[in-house]
Amino acid sequence: MKLQVIVGSTRPTRAADKVTPWITSAAIAHEAFDTEVLDLRDWQLPMFGEHAGSIGDRHDPSYSAEVVRQWNRKISEADAYLIVTPEYNHSIPGELKNAIDSVFVSFAFRNKPMAFAGYSGGVGGGVRAIEHLVQVAVEVEAVPLRSSVVLPFVDRAFADDGQPADPANAVSLQIALDDLAWMAAALRAARTAGELIPGKVRARMAAAVG
Repeated sequence: MKLQVIVGSTRPTRAADKVTPWITSAAIAHEAFDTEVLDLRDWQLPMFGEHAGSIGDRHDPSYSAEVVRQWNRKISEADAYLIVTPEYNHSIPGELKNAIDSVFVSFAFRNKPMAFAGYSGGVGGGVRAIEHLVQVAVEVEAVPLRSSVVLPFVDRAFADDGQPADPANAVSLQIALDDLAWMAAALRAARTAGELIPGKVRARMAAAVG
């Protein structure tokens, strides 16, 4: 199964460069997954502005820019997602929200599990960012998992060898990966058996008939 690790910070001095290699190495070692890292630094997505006139053919949307189409196609390849996020002002980076919003019309996140690894320079460890991401995940019809990785005081969260200073963090990551693997397999089987048309589309269809 394909797992995409999405790096949600693009700041030059981001702590994600400490967190992501550890997460990625554990994901690669997990025999359930073929792991790919999607670093938002590599995806220069425009600020979201898609609308009915910009998407073109709904069955093969062109969007307002080629990179948006490529992003939607890339996201559609995965069976599961693990989002690495800092906490900015009690929430997530704007670039990360924009990247999720840009998955538009394709419903590429739909019916796939999503886990989160949050970090911060203080005691919160990205918990409030994760809480916001759960709400966003529900709206894009992903399946957010309870199991998360929380890294407070990220500047001292890792030893010189790149492993977490607190062994409990390694346990949290393993649990999150195991849960992702189980849910990814179950949901892939369900998708293969057949999916409902997205609820918001059915609502529009019902309104048009009514």
